[in-house]
Amino acid sequence: MLAAGLASVCLTGCGFQLRGSAPLPFRRLYSGFSRNSAIGAELRSLIRVSSDTVIVDRVDDADARLEVLSERREREIVGFTSTGRPREFQLRLRIRVRVTDAKGVEWMAPTELLLRRELTSSDIEVVNRAQEEELLFREMESDFVQQLLRRLSALKPRG
Repeated sequence: MLAAGLASVCLTGCGFQLRGSAPLPFRRLYSGFSRNSAIGAELRSLIRVSSDTVIVDRVDDADARLEVLSERREREIVGFTSTGRPREFQLRLRIRVRVTDAKGVEWMAPTELLLRRELTSSDIEVVNRAQEEELLFREMESDFVQQLLRRLSALKPRG
């Protein structure tokens, strides 16, 4: 108990603090994700709670525009059982985005983020495999949002 208290005092004294999210370089952002997109909802929520940037509904009201050029979920069989049934799968989430300012000047060129996860199952686990697959896709979507926020916070206006 004493050691934990001493450690927290030492860390506080040295200037240590948890890393927060970096501010975004624009005040108003238009998100090109559809209203019912889980990725778009998570992105809007994280921006709302972690920065002073506002997500706007109209593209004309934005300082920056996040354009979703493509978004694909992919599933590929990469291994089979001795009876020839699928056993191993590779799940991929492929999203391509770009960011422009209100005048159309590109802040981030078209960028593709590719996330992969492996999934192994037996013939008995068909229902569990579908649930695990959906869980892995949601995890990849959250990872994508975190990567996108880091990239957005690092942007510098061009020109």
